[in-house]
Amino acid sequence: MTLQQLKYVIAIADSGSVNSAAKSLYISQPSLSSAVKELEEETGFELFRRSNRGVTVTAEGEEFLNYARQICEQYALLEGRFAAGRSKKKFSVSTQHYTFAINAFVEMVRKVGMEEYEFSILETRTYECVENVRDYKSELGILYLDDFNEKYLTKLFEENNLEFHPLRDCSTCVYLWGEHPLAGCGQLTMADLEPYPCIAFEIGKQNSLFLSEEVMSTYQYRQLIRVSDRATVLNLLKGLNGYTLCSGIICRPLNGSEYTTIPLAEGGVMHIGYIQRRGSRLSRLGELYLQEVRKSILL
Repeated sequence: MTLQQLKYVIAIADSGSVNSAAKSLYISQPSLSSAVKELEEETGFELFRRSNRGVTVTAEGEEFLNYARQICEQYALLEGRFAAGRSKKKFSVSTQHYTFAINAFVEMVRKVGMEEYEFSILETRTYECVENVRDYKSELGILYLDDFNEKYLTKLFEENNLEFHPLRDCSTCVYLWGEHPLAGCGQLTMADLEPYPCIAFEIGKQNSLFLSEEVMSTYQYRQLIRVSDRATVLNLLKGLNGYTLCSGIICRPLNGSEYTTIPLAEGGVMHIGYIQRRGSRLSRLGELYLQEVRKSILL
């Protein structure tokens, strides 16, 4: 089993066709087919089912590809960091849509500078956050647990060899435009919010409510709009007098004073924390980033 063979089967799975994969890899189709056949003989099971419409990955192949992708990602990181002529080190973090996580990233980059490092911050959905840390695309992932999703996500972390570390517990709050009709209230109930649209992030292709970025994901909202990015959320909060549910942590350096948070009477506790690969040791930048996160969630 070679790294080249792993790259071959990943290319086939991504393209859905041996012929297309061969063209992208600049090798002949018979050579590619032969390499895959040798790998299947070595593993003892079929990786793909062939048909006139192309190839599909078998159940055993899906599991194999999961490991193959991790190995190829790790090799790419190793090559990118240590190959001759590539002097810049890399640091990446994935996060649910939290401005405090962005603010911490900003402060870390300011302190470290960009001469030696190439940085990535991936503001994404819950499952992708887990995948990115699992697959070595990110060193850390920032997300939350609560009474509803904790059992599901803890199992997901275990299956992907990840561990969760708490940072701060927060009561659920309602996030509103500062000129919203309810902005002056000391506390809100779901009944108070019923006349207004709830703005929530898309869950993603997994489509499990346990992966929702907002608490109370099973609540039957009278008006609900799903979006894919934080800028759209802010626009809809202002344009439609919408609201969203959040941790209540507003990062004023980035958000300014145009928006506000109000405690939700029915809301539970959100456990904000981070995930990392189980047993891994954080890099210097990983430690520095977490220091800035701890500062940002207290702002």
